[in-house]
Amino acid sequence: MKLSFHGADRGVTGSCHLLEAAGRKILVDCGLYQGGRRIEEENAQEFGFAARDIDFVLLTHAHLDHCGRLPLLVQRGFGGEIVATAASRELARLVLIDAAHLQEEEARFHARLREKRGGQGETIAPLYTLLDAMDVFDRFGRVAAYGRAIDLSPDLRATFFDAGHILGSASVLVEAREKGETRRILFSGDLGNSGRPLLRDPVPPRDVDVAIMETTYGDRLHRPFAASVEEFYQAINGAFQRGGVVIVPTFALERAQDLLFYLREGVERNKLPPSLPVFLDSPMAISATEIFRKHPEGYGEETARLFAEHVDPFGLPGLRFTREKAESMALNNLRGGAVILAGSGMCTGGRVRHHLLRHLDRADSSVIFVGFAAQGTLARQIIDGARQVTIFGENIAVRAHIHTINGFSAHADQAELLAWRAHANPRRTFLVHGEETAMQALKEKIGAAEVILPELGQGFEL
Repeated sequence: MKLSFHGADRGVTGSCHLLEAAGRKILVDCGLYQGGRRIEEENAQEFGFAARDIDFVLLTHAHLDHCGRLPLLVQRGFGGEIVATAASRELARLVLIDAAHLQEEEARFHARLREKRGGQGETIAPLYTLLDAMDVFDRFGRVAAYGRAIDLSPDLRATFFDAGHILGSASVLVEAREKGETRRILFSGDLGNSGRPLLRDPVPPRDVDVAIMETTYGDRLHRPFAASVEEFYQAINGAFQRGGVVIVPTFALERAQDLLFYLREGVERNKLPPSLPVFLDSPMAISATEIFRKHPEGYGEETARLFAEHVDPFGLPGLRFTREKAESMALNNLRGGAVILAGSGMCTGGRVRHHLLRHLDRADSSVIFVGFAAQGTLARQIIDGARQVTIFGENIAVRAHIHTINGFSAHADQAELLAWRAHANPRRTFLVHGEETAMQALKEKIGAAEVILPELGQGFEL
């Protein structure tokens, strides 16, 4: 029985872990690295295993850094079965089609730029095409339900547990029997921040042999959630008083829906203007919001109650969906008094970069970051205090008010990670999906001897 690591090892993106057990090869996630050009080149490299040899992919959730290399996996010969929850299947389809479209669009943009420069400049090919993304959906097989075991083979079964991170997200327990002995191996996926109304809290199983767990916020605690919501309202009102526009770089899955929930509540509680103009400028977030409405199995109690009372938790009077490109471009005419939610959350692509190009150098406007930003991303540069950034080849001064509100994070903080691990009670723990400082801090807090920080490509006998 062997466990090896092929992504998100001493780093935050690109989750990909391989378990070889009971005569099968099981991949847990196959995510995209996100960040600068060097990271984009890493995505195109070999996996560290033969795609055609993989029997199963167990997908923890539909974020791009967990599912984004699935088209490459299929392209390189994977012919096995992908198992995921119903919500993750729908959201992954949305995410992968969008990712392929953006890659093709970027390749066309650079081709036009190169043509204008008389053949000078770099040539960029998409990592995969829309057709490659569509091929993935032929590989989705059985649908996982929380708490119900799925037999992968006579000596191998998988059970998905609610991870509370985004809709459909799961921690996956693999039980493998070899030579008369059974091992319980638990993959955390990404763990949610407890106590939020939209989704339920993470629920891990007890008494596992091995845990592979994320550490995104392993070195810090989130501020109280109520205080984060109040800060969000204050940042919006401050920009409105200055006559500016509020830009919120937004992850399309869960974060956009969280923000709509609290914007609605802010209007209802008179914390925000009654006719607050809000533009959800993300086709993927718009579609994801529609998918959220279809899957009540993942809701927390408060959100379930609102739906039962026929109240749309994501609806507010001034909300406008800008699905079409022309509608998005029309937002350039806004001078003040509006909130624009646009992807991507780390500003690595999507429409938010156009809005930053327009408003980042305006001292009356605000940019509010409400999620994690990996090293090398445009979001991280701005958060870290850059006075000037480059967007679409233009140097843009950073004059807008910058707010970072981590209480909205969809990731568990250090205390929640420690509580999750204590409940699972593993004999051996592997820390992944975090920057090395966060991993080291969490390792020290755990204090157990069998805590390992694997390196990329490293394998371990279980």
